[in-house]
Amino acid sequence: MSNEKTARFGTKQIAMTAALLAVCILSQVFKNLSIFITGPIVNACLILAVLMVNLPCAIILGIITPITAYIITGGGVMAAVPIIVPFIMMGNIVIVVMTFFLIKKEMREPKDMIIRIHKYVVAVVSSLAKGVFMGITISLWLLPTFIPEQSPLRGKMGVLQTTFSLYQFITACIGFIYAFLVWSAMKHVNMD
Repeated sequence: MSNEKTARFGTKQIAMTAALLAVCILSQVFKNLSIFITGPIVNACLILAVLMVNLPCAIILGIITPITAYIITGGGVMAAVPIIVPFIMMGNIVIVVMTFFLIKKEMREPKDMIIRIHKYVVAVVSSLAKGVFMGITISLWLLPTFIPEQSPLRGKMGVLQTTFSLYQFITACIGFIYAFLVWSAMKHVNMD
């Protein structure tokens, strides 16, 4: 029965994924204010998609959110280096897949102290994996390679590299905290 639930891709799963996408889009409107507003909310929605819906829906959400961010913000580094979008998608998929394989089962089991500590450690490791992946592919390779020398973005290279590495780790950690709080509040709601 458990495998049947995780494999479903019906109306309810689409509706829940759409609701999480709506939250992501709403948060992306505030992206220009601070990455620490949008980033944690998007990461929390990705994690909640794994916990509440299923892996395919979470992956789809992870693919769609960079596209909506590109459409909503429309400028900056994404406009200068559009190839960054697939790498943001892959960073989202890293955290989604790690959450599915390393945390989802524990979130459904009875809580003892070891499981509680383990899920937080795994959350930090999953956040670090996303930050490292994006740091290597975007900060160390894409940005230095594809931002033209004459671009004004070259003067912001340090900030951009921090944004796509360290800040990805931090916002993913905060996203896990948000997701765990929401999951904790909703775990008694029937998600079948």
